[in-house]
Amino acid sequence: MSLMSSPVEFLELLAREAAAVEFEGPLVAARAAGLPAERLAELEQAKVVALRVRALLERRRRRETELSGLYDTASDLAGLRDLDDVLRAIVHRARNLLGTDVAYMTLNDEERGDTYMRVTDGSISARFQRLRLEMGDGLGGLVAQTGTPYVTSNYQEDERFRHTGEIDGGVGEEGLVAILGVPLRLGSSVIGVLYAANRSARPFAREEVSLLVSLAAHAAVAIDTARLLAETRSALAELSAANTTIRAHSSSVERAAAAHDRMTALVLRGGGVEDVASAVTDVLGGALLALDAEGRQLARVGQIEEPDRADMVEAVAASRTEGRSVARGPLWYAAVVAGAENLGALVLRPDGELVDADQRILERAALVTALLLLFRRTVAEAEGRVRGELLDDLIARPLRDTDALRSRARRLGVDLDAPCVLVAVGDDAIAATGSARQRVLSWATTYASTRGGLAAARDGRVVLMLPGRDAGGSARAVARDLSRVTGRPVTAGASGPASGPASLATTFVEAERCLTALGALGRSGQGASTAELGFVGLLLGAVGDSGDRDVERFLTATVGPVVDYDARRGTALVKTLEAYFGVGGSLARAAELLHVHVNTVTQRLERVGQLLGGDWQRPERALEVQLALRLHRLRTPPA
Repeated sequence: MSLMSSPVEFLELLAREAAAVEFEGPLVAARAAGLPAERLAELEQAKVVALRVRALLERRRRRETELSGLYDTASDLAGLRDLDDVLRAIVHRARNLLGTDVAYMTLNDEERGDTYMRVTDGSISARFQRLRLEMGDGLGGLVAQTGTPYVTSNYQEDERFRHTGEIDGGVGEEGLVAILGVPLRLGSSVIGVLYAANRSARPFAREEVSLLVSLAAHAAVAIDTARLLAETRSALAELSAANTTIRAHSSSVERAAAAHDRMTALVLRGGGVEDVASAVTDVLGGALLALDAEGRQLARVGQIEEPDRADMVEAVAASRTEGRSVARGPLWYAAVVAGAENLGALVLRPDGELVDADQRILERAALVTALLLLFRRTVAEAEGRVRGELLDDLIARPLRDTDALRSRARRLGVDLDAPCVLVAVGDDAIAATGSARQRVLSWATTYASTRGGLAAARDGRVVLMLPGRDAGGSARAVARDLSRVTGRPVTAGASGPASGPASLATTFVEAERCLTALGALGRSGQGASTAELGFVGLLLGAVGDSGDRDVERFLTATVGPVVDYDARRGTALVKTLEAYFGVGGSLARAAELLHVHVNTVTQRLERVGQLLGGDWQRPERALEVQLALRLHRLRTPPA
C-alpha cells in the first residue's frame, strides 16, 4: 500500500488546512489502486474522523475570532464616554462580527411603554430609522417584551410574529429578510434590543445567536456605564452650583442664626408672640400677622390685610405637610405646630424676595411661637381645672348655691344664663393610658374655653358646656375635631339648649342618654343630639350596655328578612315600606311618592307579606315594623 492510500494522508490534509472536498482524494486513489474492501472501509472511517477534527478546529478558530472580537469590543467600549458614541460602536461591531448587511438597536421608552429605533449601521431607509414598536409587535417588540432572543430566516413570511403595517412597511423599504434580535439586559430588566439582519434569506447559526447575546451583554453594561457617567457629571455640576450658592448665602445663614438667638432670648425673658413678630419684621422687613388655630389674630406688625380664608387654609395645610414655609402670591405662610397639633400660622408679607435662609428665619419664628403658645396652654390648663370643677358642680345633683355658682362663672367669663348645649364624649375617645386621657381633657378644656364654655371629666367621660343652641352641630363638631386629635373615631351625644344652672344637670343626663343611644344604634364615631334621635333616642338611652345587642335582635326578628332580601336582590322593599307607612297606608300616595305604578307597590307589599307573614299589617305588628324601620334608618344615617 502506498503512502497516498494510507490514513497518514488525512493528517497531512489537516496540517495544511485543506478544503473539505480534498479529503475525498485518498479514497479515490485507493479505489483506483484496487485496494480491498476492508482497506477502503478503514480509509472511509479515517476520512470521517479527519473531517470531524477539521470541523472542530474550524469551530475553535471561529470561536477564537469571536472572543477576540468581543475582547476588542469590550476594550473599545471601555474607552468611550459619550452615550451616542457607545451606541454607534456597539451596532457597528455587531454588523462586522456577524457579517450582516445591517445592524441596529432599539431602546425601551418607559414613559410610552414601547421600544424605538435609536441607532443603525448599514441602513438606507429613513422610514425604517424612525420606527417605533409596541411591546409584543414584530420581532423586536416580542424580544423587548419577553427578554428572549428571536431569529427568523424570512421575517415577512414568519407567522410567529404580530405583523403591523408600519413595521412591515419599514422592514420592506429597508429590504430586510433574515433578522436576529437579542435583548439588552441590565440585571432582570430589558432596556432594549440589538439586531443583526440580512437583505437575503440566511439561517443564523446557534453560535451566531450566542455571539450576539454576548455582545449585547457587553453593550448593556457599557450603556449603563455611560449613563452613570453622564449622571455623575450632572451631579458634580449641581454640587458645584450648590457650593456656589452656599458661599453666596453665607451671610444670610449667619443672619438667620442671629435672628434665632434673638428669638430664643425673647422666650427666656418672658416675651410674647408680639415680640417674636417684631423680631421677624426687624430682620426681614415687611409686615407679619400671627394667627391661632381658629384663624383669630394673635399679633400684627405693620400693614397687612387678612388673607383670603380658603387660600390661607390651603397654604397652612401645605406648610404643615411639607414641614416648611410656603409662598402664595406676595404672602409667605409658616404653620405653627406642636407634634401633630395645629396651633396657628405666621403670615409674612416681605418687602422683597426671600432666600432660603430668610425662609428659615420665618420657620424658626413659627417654632418659637409654638413654644410660647404651649407655655400659655400650661397656664390655661391650670385655669381649666378650675373650670372643670365648676362644670362638675353644675351638673351634680343636688345642685348647690346657684348664686355662688354664677359668681364663680362670671370670674371665668362664663354666662350661665345664656343658652348653651352639653356634649358628652364617649369612652372611645379615651385610650387606656393616662397621658391619652389627659390629652383629651386638655383639648376639651381649650376647645370649650376659647368658645366661652366649660369642660370637665366625669365618670370616665368628658363633658363640654358650649354656648349656643345647635346641639347636633356642636356634637358633630366635637366628634370630628376630637377624632382628628386622637386619631380614632369619637362618639358625641348632645342635648339642649339649656339656660340657667338649674337646667344643666337634666340636660347632661339627656346628653349621656343620647350618647348611649348612638352606641345602641351602631353609630359610633358620630355626633348627634337627642332632638335628632327623637323618641327612639329616649327609648334606647335607657337600655344600658346591652342596648346594641337588643337592637340587633329586634331588627333581625322584625324586618331582618326584608333587609336581607333587599341586600341580595337589590330591591327597594324597605324604601317601599317606609313610604307606605309614611302616607298612612295609601297605595296610591305611596306609588306617587316612589314614582312607580300602584301595581308595583302592591306587588312589593305582597312580597313583604311573604317575607314577614300575612299578619304584618295588624296594628301591633305594624307598630313594631315601623319602629324597626326607624331604627334601621337611624343605624345608617344619610351622609
